[in-house]
Amino acid sequence: MKNKFINALAELLKDKNGCHSLREVTIAIFILALLISWIANQFFGKEVPEHMFYALTSLVAAGCFGYSIEKKTNVESKNEEE
Repeated sequence: MKNKFINALAELLKDKNGCHSLREVTIAIFILALLISWIANQFFGKEVPEHMFYALTSLVAAGCFGYSIEKKTNVESKNEEE
């Protein structure tokens, strides 16, 4: 069970080329921060400053937008050109 979770998490953090990417890790951390801030607001009454919420949301949106316009590269064709 633990290995399946770790493998699923590792697959989730790969980019379109199948390589691990810092962008996916960063987006995952910011989504986790957004969820924690929402839980803190809903259940514990802790307010998150509005500018921090918008900054986190903007970073997640920018990462998702960058992922959507990223094209899958063919590593083999790049090696043949060189």
